[in-house]
Amino acid sequence: MRGSIAGVILTRGARVTGAVLSAVLAVIVACWLVRDVRAASDFGQLWRYWAGFYDARLHAVPATSGTDLMLFVVYVAVAVAALRTTAGAAALVAAGVVTVGVRLPGLWTIGNERMESAYSDDLRSRALICAFVALAAAAAMIITAGAGRRPPVDSYERTPSGPGQGAGVLAFLALCAAGAVLLAWEIRRLVRFPEIFPDWYVGGDRITGQLTGPPPGWGTVMSALLCLFAGFSAVVRARHARPFGLVAAALLLVGGVFGVVRIAHYDLLDHFGSLGTELQLDLLSSIFQLLAASAALIALAIPAPVPAPGPDPWAGGPGRGPAPATPPYPGQQPPGYGYPQGGGFGPPPPPSQPPPGW
Repeated sequence: MRGSIAGVILTRGARVTGAVLSAVLAVIVACWLVRDVRAASDFGQLWRYWAGFYDARLHAVPATSGTDLMLFVVYVAVAVAALRTTAGAAALVAAGVVTVGVRLPGLWTIGNERMESAYSDDLRSRALICAFVALAAAAAMIITAGAGRRPPVDSYERTPSGPGQGAGVLAFLALCAAGAVLLAWEIRRLVRFPEIFPDWYVGGDRITGQLTGPPPGWGTVMSALLCLFAGFSAVVRARHARPFGLVAAALLLVGGVFGVVRIAHYDLLDHFGSLGTELQLDLLSSIFQLLAASAALIALAIPAPVPAPGPDPWAGGPGRGPAPATPPYPGQQPPGYGYPQGGGFGPPPPPSQPPPGW
């Protein structure tokens, strides 16, 4: 137990380094978001494009998606967590893993013909440089989380804790169910449109995507696997379950929100009965994704209560003797205080009254 606790506490230098690396990633995403807002000249139209509205009017093709906006929030939260919380190590690893998953496909998709026709050479060069920087920062975050561990200074230092029992079960049900739904839709998509394989997952000229994002299938499968991993970690109440689960739920929330926004914009629920079965299931999946992400965020936002560290005078242990057979009552003193009660070493207790004749 002692070794496992020591493996999740970061030194001060590692905390600062992790926070700086996370801030670098946040700045990169913020720069691309600002570029898209300026290119679109209207954030409302950019938001409509992210949500998948057919009537979005843009002056230039955006390089980002709604996932980038959520990644900016994640990076800021991880920077704060690295400096101020005990879960900084797991938060750095979670952010690093997600960054690698999102930015890695850009190394080979930025130069394909579809990207060349949609974006200028200068913009694609900057995107490629940012992809390399993001991957290097993500790898450095993971290395910092592993190399910056230290043992607790004393027994009173707080250490990371997993979710509570009920919260872990709720997160498990929400995240694993959402991950299973995402994978089921991917299987259905491959069965119905086999001609898009493998471009749907690794990029290609037949698939349209964002300059800074992964191919659609890659991103969906990555989110599904992250949800499954975080869900199983939550049910066993692992210390890394909360950071991974919160990141997975945040990415899941993006698809759920945009799906529900599309449903409301096109009044699809008003004509739900006249829609096809597959479209009905798609609408229900979007609503379920939003609910599952919200439930996981609420369940994992607060860690499980941790008992105050330090020796307990009423508990047994090395050097303290056995625990009392019955719990103490108000006013009762812990073992070792007052007069001996007999049966031990040392002089007998003093008599309550003097013997006769004294």
